[in-house]
Amino acid sequence: MEALSLIILAIAGVGVLLVGAVAGLVVTRRRKPGPLPDTHTDVIVPTDPDAPPVEVSSPPATVETVPELEPEPAPVLDKPESTASRLVRLRQRLAGSQGGLGRGLLALLSRERLDEETWESIEDVLIGADVGVAPTQELVDRLRTRMRVEGGTAAEARTVLREELVNLVDPGEGLDRRLKVSGDDGRPGVVLVVGVNGAGKTTTVGKIARILVAEDRSVVLGAADTFRAAAVEQLATWGERVGVDVVRGPEGTDPASVAFDSVRQGVETGADTVIVDTAGRLQNKQGLMDELGKVKRVIEKQAPVTEVLLVLDATTGQNGMIQARVFSDVVDVTGIVLTKLDGSAKGGIVVAVQRELGVPVKLVGLGEGADDLAPFDAGAFVDALLG
Repeated sequence: MEALSLIILAIAGVGVLLVGAVAGLVVTRRRKPGPLPDTHTDVIVPTDPDAPPVEVSSPPATVETVPELEPEPAPVLDKPESTASRLVRLRQRLAGSQGGLGRGLLALLSRERLDEETWESIEDVLIGADVGVAPTQELVDRLRTRMRVEGGTAAEARTVLREELVNLVDPGEGLDRRLKVSGDDGRPGVVLVVGVNGAGKTTTVGKIARILVAEDRSVVLGAADTFRAAAVEQLATWGERVGVDVVRGPEGTDPASVAFDSVRQGVETGADTVIVDTAGRLQNKQGLMDELGKVKRVIEKQAPVTEVLLVLDATTGQNGMIQARVFSDVVDVTGIVLTKLDGSAKGGIVVAVQRELGVPVKLVGLGEGADDLAPFDAGAFVDALLG
């Protein structure tokens, strides 16, 4: 019996061992490792089985690089001519265009006999050159007197004529031809430029800016001719060429507002001079007076107007004189700019306009070039007339 019990226990133990072995196989299979987690790292297995694996990191994400923009080149600014250079060309240009007047007078004065017919011819030449009736008569009277005493040779006639023409052009009655472009108490000088459209007013503003830049002055331009978009764009171009700021507003803006902003910028930036271009409409005297008067009043809230320049077309002759009278009645004109003088043989308007307004010609325009504007010099002008 005991033997039978031992046999049963042995069989049971073997069964337990078999069941445990089977369970172990099942557990082992369930614990078989799954795929490795994605660590973004690849493993290269070397051909040598004893060598350790080599890890290769994933390439970094591609970063787009923005190419650096090349800086724009600084604009190349014009270098305006000096005043001395302009005066040389003044003589050359005037000698070519105005010499006919002087040569005609010299030919008449050099005649052996100066009779009444000759003097009448001299008067006709002077009046035809827009000198004006009253100045012509005064000049002829002085020439008659001096030629009786001093005249004789052609050289003597030329000397007398030159002296009398200089006296006529520059009578020495307090005519100050200097441009007043400087202010007081640290404020800029303010130049107001007036004149009818077509006389070259906006171009003159740009050319004056070039003269001042050549003298190392800082300038601000005011485009207050707001009713002509072309004038505003033209002035902006002049400013860009010499590196000068131009204050402008939308088309149709109140001119006084643009003028005010221009002077304010000049004050804030410490500019030496502010030049304001104004509208040149001449529908009626009252409208012109109201507009220009308002512009001047608004400007002078910040700085006094130091110069009022009237631009006249030298080729218009007596029509130019009518314009001059209207503007002189509206604003206190302090100087005259004669444009297109090179294309006219009527240089006598220099005499007539000074006599009419009592203010000096300060600048003359001699052509279409950017630097064809020069300070007026009476002696150089007369020498050019005489050739």
